[in-house]
Amino acid sequence: MASTSAEIIAFLLTISGWVLVSSTLPTDYWKVSTIDGTVITTATFWANLWKTCVTDSTGVSNCKDFPSMLALDGYLQACRGLMISAVCLGFFGAIFGLVGMKCTKIGGSDQAKAKIACLAGLIFILSGLCSMTSCSLYANRITSEFFDPSYVAQKYELGAALFIGWAGASLCIIGGTIFCFSIAESSHSPRRGYAYNGAASVMSSRAKVHNSVPDKTPPKPFDKNAYV
Repeated sequence: MASTSAEIIAFLLTISGWVLVSSTLPTDYWKVSTIDGTVITTATFWANLWKTCVTDSTGVSNCKDFPSMLALDGYLQACRGLMISAVCLGFFGAIFGLVGMKCTKIGGSDQAKAKIACLAGLIFILSGLCSMTSCSLYANRITSEFFDPSYVAQKYELGAALFIGWAGASLCIIGGTIFCFSIAESSHSPRRGYAYNGAASVMSSRAKVHNSVPDKTPPKPFDKNAYV
């Protein structure tokens, strides 16, 4: 029962983390910067993995897509690949996790379902690591440019998408770890039960011994008038 509850908690955590990781991929604010006027913010610059935009005080946005994938910086290409891998791995992890849970009716025997659940946990951990690496790589680029005194271009700060991605990656790693440890109880082979029939009585044991020993007493001679 405890193992089943742990699997349900792990499944909910991993699905929540996968949804958060998937939502960061199209999210706008991976990095953001503002230009403040005397009274209000005059412009907001922001960018994600696919485009860079500027929004003025009236709410009108002008966006520019990145021209070519081959012309992108290396860290952007790596972040794209890692985030897409995280989303794909989370999808397959959700399928394996649903099949490997004890509360479902598919997946075969308990040992087979335990192996599938462990595989799902490993996939979710790998998905979380991919998302964590992508967000950390992007944040490292932002902070290195921000604190570099020789960098004269537009400086950005960390956007909301990075924090959502870190949260989703953490949930995937925690849930995948619980998935792996929840099968520890199922991996042990069940103990065999031995029936106790009780102690045999003294009379029954003597009767068994008496019946097992052959009777060696010679037959009695017949009397001479036996056939008369």
